[in-house]
Amino acid sequence: MAIIGAGLTGLWTAFELQRRDPSLSIALLEREIAGFGASGRNGGWCSALFPRSTASLAARHGREAALAMRRAMVDTVDEVGTVVREHGIDCDYRKGGTVVYARSAVQWRAAQAEVAEAAEWGVDALELWGPERVAARDALGAVYDPSCARVHPAELVRGLARLVEQRGASIHEGTTVTSWQQGLVTTDRGTVRARHIIVALEGYGASIEQSRRDVLPLYSLMVATQPLSAEVWADIGLEHGQTFSDGRHLIIYGQRTADDRIAFGGRGARYHWGSAIRPEYDRSDRVFDHLASTLRELFPQLPPLEITHQWGGPLGVPRDWHASVRYDSSTGIGSAGGYVGDGLSTTNLAGRTLADLVTGADTELTRLPWVQHRSPRWEPEPLRFMGANAGLLAMTAADAEERVTGRSSLVARAMAPLLGH
Repeated sequence: MAIIGAGLTGLWTAFELQRRDPSLSIALLEREIAGFGASGRNGGWCSALFPRSTASLAARHGREAALAMRRAMVDTVDEVGTVVREHGIDCDYRKGGTVVYARSAVQWRAAQAEVAEAAEWGVDALELWGPERVAARDALGAVYDPSCARVHPAELVRGLARLVEQRGASIHEGTTVTSWQQGLVTTDRGTVRARHIIVALEGYGASIEQSRRDVLPLYSLMVATQPLSAEVWADIGLEHGQTFSDGRHLIIYGQRTADDRIAFGGRGARYHWGSAIRPEYDRSDRVFDHLASTLRELFPQLPPLEITHQWGGPLGVPRDWHASVRYDSSTGIGSAGGYVGDGLSTTNLAGRTLADLVTGADTELTRLPWVQHRSPRWEPEPLRFMGANAGLLAMTAADAEERVTGRSSLVARAMAPLLGH
């Protein structure tokens, strides 16, 4: 068994295959170090979020399939917690839920609609909080989703890497894969022959010619503050284990870390021509400054902030925003990815599903609607460049439109079908 990529998708797949067949020989091929990419540099939300909405899944795959996907995602949050507890992975896992603030009348109406829709589907136990329970600036209330845990992503992925190595898998870091075909993976250090090959590259799939247009690498950046006092946290109103966001269209996300910092990130970094991925793109002073000012604007009760850490990296976006798990038993080649930033928990579900597919098991997981889904390829340049960056501008414009008009954005409504809604 050869797994291309030693991020969370590859490591969870190895872990689950070892559960099913401890004698299986597994080699993970990684260009950098295990967890180098989005797996170790994300916002630490182990959530039940899936890039496509339940309504869009139902429209495409049917109501029961959409509900099965939602149940699987909710269950996955607890599955990750069970594994890290049973195997002693110290990654600060704490299930405290997500608070999504509604900071305008438009966002409050959207929050109410979201909770009502979730109640109709009957899977997600969302709660509508009133203004007395939130402390964000201008907040009229919030949506609380209990199905989310805070984790330290780098500790999770490195702990999982140690675990699969202890169980007999080999991780070949510093090994660049250049191509793959049935039974054979070509690298800069030689070739690997394997009956089963799993491609687990996520956004970095765009750096290989064979999969360059299968996924678009979109950058998301983060900052972290100095540790804050208990008094400040009491004013903010966020408990340990809780993550947070608000109802804007240009996504932001944050968490209260185990050592009482705010780790805070968001979209806004531009897409780079030709799906280029370079170390210097991990940092943008413009985006870092914007994140710091957004955090201050969100919580004006904060003391003077020292930004102690800044980082970023690319996540993987499929053309239809539909994550997928695929396996062809005739060739032995499988893949998973396209999480659009919702991958910390979804990778665990992918690993369990791939393990079932590889071993030929017929389970509830192998019948989920993302199995064998194939997204369209992205357009060639310059269309890809123009479309991706126009999308970022559109979300910024949508937020501005709602501030000016006080009504739901027409721009956002037009973009919704392209963004999985």
